Amino acid sequence: MKIAIVGSGYVGLVTGACFAEMGTEVYCVDIDESKISRLKQGIIPIYEPGLEEMVTRNTQAGRLHFTYNLQEVLPEIEVLFCAVGTPPDEDGSADLKHVLAVAKEIGCYMNQYLLVVTKSTVPVGTAEKIRQTIAGELAKRGVTIPFDIASNPEFLKEGAAIKDFMSPDRVVVGVETEKAKEMMSRLYRPFLLNNFRVIFMDIPSAEMTKYAANAMLATRISFMNDMANLCELVGADVNMVRKGIGSDKRIGNRFLYPGCGYGGSCFPKDVKALIQTAAENRYDMRILKAVEEVNEKQKSVLFHKLRTYYNGILSGKRIAVWGLAFKPETDDIREAPSLVLIRQLLDAGCEVRVYDPAAMEETKRVFGDKIHYSGDIYDTVVEADAILLLTEWKEFRLPSWRVVHKLMSEPVVFDGRNIYDARELTENGFTYYCIGKK
Repeated sequence: MKIAIVGSGYVGLVTGACFAEMGTEVYCVDIDESKISRLKQGIIPIYEPGLEEMVTRNTQAGRLHFTYNLQEVLPEIEVLFCAVGTPPDEDGSADLKHVLAVAKEIGCYMNQYLLVVTKSTVPVGTAEKIRQTIAGELAKRGVTIPFDIASNPEFLKEGAAIKDFMSPDRVVVGVETEKAKEMMSRLYRPFLLNNFRVIFMDIPSAEMTKYAANAMLATRISFMNDMANLCELVGADVNMVRKGIGSDKRIGNRFLYPGCGYGGSCFPKDVKALIQTAAENRYDMRILKAVEEVNEKQKSVLFHKLRTYYNGILSGKRIAVWGLAFKPETDDIREAPSLVLIRQLLDAGCEVRVYDPAAMEETKRVFGDKIHYSGDIYDTVVEADAILLLTEWKEFRLPSWRVVHKLMSEPVVFDGRNIYDARELTENGFTYYCIGKK
């Protein structure tokens, strides 16, 4: 089977490489000619562990191709995945202009049956808009060519995307016809050797499943952050609370870790989009509005702790920031707590020194020369008045506290991910603050 993936961003490139790895011939299509040129040279535009090796291997094997010309690819393929971006519009809804542009091009140039599969995260009803757009272009041409629409939302975690695709918890597929179901079953058959589940459903339910999953995970995070803030006030330890409730099988222990807020390309955008979808249907998503409000407030929690520690006087303080990406194993800083915190520190007159193993270049695009970009964690703490940890990269977990203490002006640590042991830091002469514990 030959397929095309339109959109060679995070989702599209991972999807294309993984399908090629399982023996499918894949054409990755993107209108950005410079990106396609770089991909042909083996230059990967995103940071994702293992992806570069997989792309190189399958390109050399002749299973993975890159092009900016969809018209040339259409006669070769049976299935087309649309994986273009759906950025949030001004009102929080998903902007579908790129998705519908792909549908229009399909209608303009297709000449044989095609299964069109939406991989992008899109609101309920998008598949019908895609159908109408393709049908409209076919009508303009005066031709009748059969096609099917399907929905196959992605559930990839940045930093573990390849593992998630190759060994997923489940694959959700929304279809309307038996032919579409048979084709999607055939495409995913190589993965069935791992005994994972393909869950077939109607298209609107598949579209909603993606948003509902991300909204639920975001809700758990904001719930625990709210609980953590209350724990600090009443003298409880949120880590003990987390263990206590996580042992309940009805609750489980996933996504119950308090911190300084969630970010990334999915949770913030999808929560906003779901709230807007509800508003368009005259329904008020009160819980999700609270989830969003709690998260935005949580991104400032370390700044408030720092300001309280220094009695409101931060001007001239040198602050070390460990971690910029919204999570480990990615260079993605979209909606990251680091962006909020750094702006607050700069506004307060602080000198900011930062380090992240992967996200330094992305951060430079935002802040330019307003902050200092360090070569490692020890460089950040030279004569620093405080350390603020935002991302739980593995290399941050076991620093030499003796060296750090010697380099700092004042040994105080604000742990935004609760990865350090309070007793260990106290014994090494540090003042230590975390989330959800006095």
